Parts: sequence; C-alpha cells; structure tokens
Amino acid sequence: MEHGPAFPIVILTGLSGAGKSTALRVFEDMGFFCVDGLPVGMVPKLASLYKGQDHRNTRGLALGMDIRQHDFLDDWNAAADEITSQGLRTQIVFLEAETGELLRRYHETRRPHPLEQEDMGLEQALAEERRILSPLRSQASLVIDTTTYSIHDLRRALQEKWANLAENGQGMRVHVISFGFKYASPKEADLMFDLRFLPNPFFDERLKPLTGRDRDVADYVLQSPQGQSFSVKLLDFLQYLVPLYAQEGRYRLTIALGCTGGRHRSVATAEMVSKELKRAGYAVTLEHRHVDR
Repeated sequence: MEHGPAFPIVILTGLSGAGKSTALRVFEDMGFFCVDGLPVGMVPKLASLYKGQDHRNTRGLALGMDIRQHDFLDDWNAAADEITSQGLRTQIVFLEAETGELLRRYHETRRPHPLEQEDMGLEQALAEERRILSPLRSQASLVIDTTTYSIHDLRRALQEKWANLAENGQGMRVHVISFGFKYASPKEADLMFDLRFLPNPFFDERLKPLTGRDRDVADYVLQSPQGQSFSVKLLDFLQYLVPLYAQEGRYRLTIALGCTGGRHRSVATAEMVSKELKRAGYAVTLEHRHVDR
C-alpha cells in the first residue's frame, strides 16, 4: 500500500452528542480545511481536487460525518477504496461517550437525536446508533471517550492525541491508558490490567504528592520485587500478543492499566509500557486519564 500524502484526510465521526462539532472547530483552529455534512460519494472527488492544489496554507482536510447522512455507512467502504486508489489515505477519529452522559447532554440542549422517531425513544436511538457505527469504530485510528470532558478538555485532548498520531505515522496504533478504578475504567480498552497488587506510593508521605511520572515513584513501584517480576512477564506477554493483533490487520489496540486512583502505579507502569513498545517499533500514544484528579 502506498503511503499517504504530506497532508492527512481526517474523518471526524462518532456518536451524536459526543462532540463532533467541537472537534471540527479544533481541527479548523489547527489549520485544517474543514467541511461538515459532505455526502460520502463526494469525498474522493474533494480529496482529488485538494491533492492537486497548493495546500501549503493548510495542514489537511477534516471532514465531519455522522449518521444524519443516510448514505454514510453504505457508501463509506467504496469511498475509502477510491481514496486509497489515488494514493491517499484517510484517518478516522471516532468520538463517543457513555449513554448516561449523552442523555444528559440531549436533555440540556433539547435537540432530537437523528434516529428518534415515534416508536423509538432517545435511549433506544442512542443504543441503535452505537450498534450501527460499531464497524466504523473498529476502523478508527483514534477513539476518544468524551464522557468526562469539558469543551476545553476535548480541545486539549484532540490537540495532544492528534500530534502524537501524526508524528507516529502509519500502521497499527497502540494507545496506552493509565486510569483509576475509583473513577471509571476505559470502555474502549482491548486489554485491561489491574495493578492494585503492586506497592502503593500513596501510603508513603514523601511520595504521595508525586505521580508515576516521577522517578522516585516509578522506582518504588517497578523496582519492588513484585514490580520487577510483573514488568518482565507483562512485557513478554505484550511482545507476544501485539504482533498478532497487527497481523490481524487491526487499526488500533488500546491497553489500559489501572490502579485505585490512577496517579501512581498505573502511571508508572503505563510510562514503562509505552517506552518499551516504542522501542520495539510500534506507533504508540499515551494517555494518563486520571493523573490530575
């Protein structure tokens, strides 16, 4: 397969109410040429036209698409194949959120869901949309759960994650998340590890104010007998497993590492895993979801 062009073509999609409009504005602020609601059949034509233009003043195309475009899913695979045949490549950014939060947002805005009708209420419409879009979600280079994000949080997360994604280039992405079980476990995780058996720096007054990004905390967790043994076994497991996912043709693999508060043990381990996977040649992005709680 040919590598993509110097400019990316980003498809911003996901669940209604998860923040696509905000995301599109973020990409516009980052210097992308943005279009919302473009019929899928026109995407290859726009990409071809854009390819032939002087696009030094823009960083790429960002196209907002969702279930309101009735031909979206039916025509997407054909459009993606046509784009690929031009030597171009798309990257999908998929936004989602927990059902309870989406219900809250819809009740606040009082706007109807695109699938709502006389025999289908809002909660049913959200469940049906999640089911319909699941194949597209599996193709995404980046999945972002916006449940706990404010508009400013989403803007910051998109800027950081897109920068990492663009820097890491093509191929399967490995997204490593540290989190705290006391808040919420990431629903997007393909692999999840509970690290609450490791020594906890929280009970050391000197280490408690620090995070797993600090050397003293990382050493306390990972240089302990349990930490050393677990690190060897975990890395050996991932070195065996991750290539198998890549061979399967996956677009993205999400590895979640959790401890009680998401500040010490999970952060230190996520930093270590991210570093080792990058050293092994994988395109890795890292997110500390609850480190500042």
